[in-house]
Amino acid sequence: MLRISEYSAMAEAAIRALNLSSETFDNLYAPIIYGMQAGGKRLRPTILMMAADAFGGSPEKAVNPAIGIEMFHNFTLLHDDVMDKSDTRRGRPSVHAKWDDNTAILSGDTMLTLATKKISEVDDSILRPILDTFNDQALRVYEGQRLDMDFENMTEVALDDYIEMIKLKTGALLGAAAKIGALIGGASKEDAEKMYDFGLMLGVAFQIEDDYLDTFGNPDTFGKPIGGDINNNKKTFLMVKALATGGPNAEALKVAMKMPAGPTKVKTVTRIYETMGMPALSKADVAAYSSKALAAIKKTSLSDDRREAFRKLIDKLITRTK
Repeated sequence: MLRISEYSAMAEAAIRALNLSSETFDNLYAPIIYGMQAGGKRLRPTILMMAADAFGGSPEKAVNPAIGIEMFHNFTLLHDDVMDKSDTRRGRPSVHAKWDDNTAILSGDTMLTLATKKISEVDDSILRPILDTFNDQALRVYEGQRLDMDFENMTEVALDDYIEMIKLKTGALLGAAAKIGALIGGASKEDAEKMYDFGLMLGVAFQIEDDYLDTFGNPDTFGKPIGGDINNNKKTFLMVKALATGGPNAEALKVAMKMPAGPTKVKTVTRIYETMGMPALSKADVAAYSSKALAAIKKTSLSDDRREAFRKLIDKLITRTK
């Protein structure tokens, strides 16, 4: 198998090589290229190509479906930024801020179709299960987004409900990437399902770590201002778990979250989290879900050396600084 960085480099090169230019429809395709080339971890295509390679397939043959998964992910970001009224994405103006809301919606719709076409670039013998997997996960992502939107209007959210939202909004797409890659590589149905479980659990660990970094990360490496979730009163793992504990600190947190957005609010909420031991509790849950992801890999028929590649991926993601 290749190194993790080599899979992500293959994905990046394929994205840079996308030919979507059109003089007549430049305002349709230019926002897509702008969004796709904004960078990112390229985690989803990396997982898809890794899975294909692990089960004996060629990562080169998996690169187009891998780009399809990444394009679907970026389609959701275009629409999310419109819904959230977010004017920045990865340190630069979001598509709807650079163009307008209607352009972001239409270009996003176009990305969904292009993503489906890329996903379909597989052998006919596996086309149906791959499209079923892709469409099923798309529905899960939309369901997760709906829950996330519903949570915005709720004073408190149950921890189990928050974890379910993560599974739908983040885990399902990572699970689909791993399953589709496994199918391309020739995995059995049973192994492909175990790979889905791996991606699902990894997605939960990944999101909890992301929530942690938004409050306790290093601003020099995180890539965006620390405390954005706090200032936006976003329901995160830290907030949901802290409020679920109850007691004086939880009540103090409720009061602090009503403060005006700014550095003082971030510092106050962060101190409360520290008093409640949230950094350690968050890291413990990241480790727990990472262990579940690794356990799913161990249940596959993969050899130990191929399992090791996925263990390294897990370690890379849960020890990241951005």
